[in-house]
Amino acid sequence: MSEKLINIESFHPLDIFGANDQNLEVVRNYFPRLKIVARDNYVKAFGEESDLLEFEEKFNLLLLHFEKFGRLNKTDISLMLNPGSSGVLAPEGQNDVLVHGKNGLLIRARTANQRKLVESSLKNDLVFAIGPAGTGKTYTAVAMAVRALKNKEIQRIILTRPAVEAGENLGFLPGDLKEKLDPYMQPLYDALGDMLPTQKLLQYIEERVIEIAPLAFMRGRTLNNAFAILDEAQNTTPSQLKMFLTRMGASAKFIVTGDITQIDLPKNQTSGLLHSQKILNNIPGIDFVYLDKSDIIRHKLVSRIIDAYSHDN
Repeated sequence: MSEKLINIESFHPLDIFGANDQNLEVVRNYFPRLKIVARDNYVKAFGEESDLLEFEEKFNLLLLHFEKFGRLNKTDISLMLNPGSSGVLAPEGQNDVLVHGKNGLLIRARTANQRKLVESSLKNDLVFAIGPAGTGKTYTAVAMAVRALKNKEIQRIILTRPAVEAGENLGFLPGDLKEKLDPYMQPLYDALGDMLPTQKLLQYIEERVIEIAPLAFMRGRTLNNAFAILDEAQNTTPSQLKMFLTRMGASAKFIVTGDITQIDLPKNQTSGLLHSQKILNNIPGIDFVYLDKSDIIRHKLVSRIIDAYSHDN
């Protein structure tokens, strides 16, 4: 008996094996003469050499499919494992890669609602993306902004968020202003770090082509030819959100992201994001896209944690 080891460390195991290993079960059914074992970042198969060669070829096709389209489900696997199949399937309604990131990383809308967000932003100048943690709201928005910058559709990217829940009171924190702000802005730096080479990102920040700043710094400005993203908008007040939205200048795109289940404002303070849903919902050129637990692409436990908290309320 021979064995074959396939390393999948470039992928998240959940993306390849599926929830509860349901994708892997489909593969096992197509190779009944092989013993197939999945452990963390590798797949090991035991059996006759001829079967192992076919298994390796087909499994690599599955990896290529996911790398190209960001999707792998039981239907895809069944179609690709059928006799006569030798290529990668194009999913219905596929979107192109948003950004070619660092180290060959292909950044794309990976779920149906993320694709809705991309499509909505192409049609509307102001889009609200609302959903729980881990659904890729901010990451997808930043990818669209980077793509627009690379395509010279805009001249600069503005990324902002409330620096501290509700009040933006930074004085009690140690260090200079940048040191006070950086911990609150880190998720935005992290997203950009996946999409741009380090030196290019630093150059853009130095030249203010990319600006990352707390919401209070937006007051009095007009953002022309810009792609502006307001993150954590659930922690803005109505007046703060209005201030940001009215910064929109000529040839600008705005995306507002937030999670209405994690509002950190005082109980007597209305969230600007909740308020905007009531008064801006039917205005042409403005769209609301809602993401849910099906869009969560973090660890599989995140979805279960969100479920548990929602049932506790």
